[in-house]
Amino acid sequence: MGAAGSLLASMLGGCVTGRTVSPRAAADFAGQRRFARTPHGEVAYVARGSGRAVLLLHGFPLNGFQWRGAIERLSPHALCIAPDFLGMGHSRAAPGQDVSPDGQVQMLMWLTRSLGVRHFDVIANDSGGAVAQLLAARHPMRVRSLLLTNCDTELQSPPAAMRPVIELAKQGRFVDEWLAPWLASPRSARSGQGIGGLCYTDPAHPTDEALRMYFDPPVSSAERKRALHQYAVALERNALAGITPVLRARYFPTRIVWGMADGIFASSNADYLHDSFGNSIGVERLVDAKLFWPEERPDVIATQARMLWRSAPV
Repeated sequence: MGAAGSLLASMLGGCVTGRTVSPRAAADFAGQRRFARTPHGEVAYVARGSGRAVLLLHGFPLNGFQWRGAIERLSPHALCIAPDFLGMGHSRAAPGQDVSPDGQVQMLMWLTRSLGVRHFDVIANDSGGAVAQLLAARHPMRVRSLLLTNCDTELQSPPAAMRPVIELAKQGRFVDEWLAPWLASPRSARSGQGIGGLCYTDPAHPTDEALRMYFDPPVSSAERKRALHQYAVALERNALAGITPVLRARYFPTRIVWGMADGIFASSNADYLHDSFGNSIGVERLVDAKLFWPEERPDVIATQARMLWRSAPV
């Protein structure tokens, strides 16, 4: 996110309206959270709806709560599965577990099998987009379609804005120096130099409740703080190096929806991704949207996903 302070902007959007988060909405989401024991660790996830399965992959330093608005809109049409990545949110990685994008792919394959899901659509944002591309490259027979929003590409993984965060994480300082102060001072978090101004269009974002949903877990214990730092440091290596020729051989329908006001990932990445897949059905550009626009504009996610799914019948 834009320099060290840009990197974290996650949080709000409305579960129903797309603009606000009520304590009831947060409590309802937390009440739906389940845990799967896997060889990779204990995975927190929310699964809601029925029908075709769709994986919703969040960004950094968020968790599955990022997708609450999309789940509200898509669950009448699909089984929405929103996991917390290992090292993030409420998931706990097993001792020695790889929490890089490669390790997250292994976890997702186990999780989906444990839920009886053989094929799935994927919707992803930010570092979750790197995981989505690895899924597409390594398990093409499992992926039905792919909807990518602002995220890593082979050319920009990690983005330059992530590097100060990685350095702080290496020193064990990132959570205490960035997330904890934002949690303690929501006004600061929503300022132009905070996560809100850097990553959201609406100046009301993130709300106090959303801040708690995202940042309470990593500040709650030394163990969770270390886990988030491990996740950040694991992003230093470009997990997508060499992936583009492989993606060009993937022919499931792919759609790119990009916020053009994003200060973290270059707008040219939208066209790069479009050219990277064998069956891209185009790019939708959102002029005023920043990195975490899927949280603010869940209606766009729902509309684009359902359009894409018509090209990928069950």
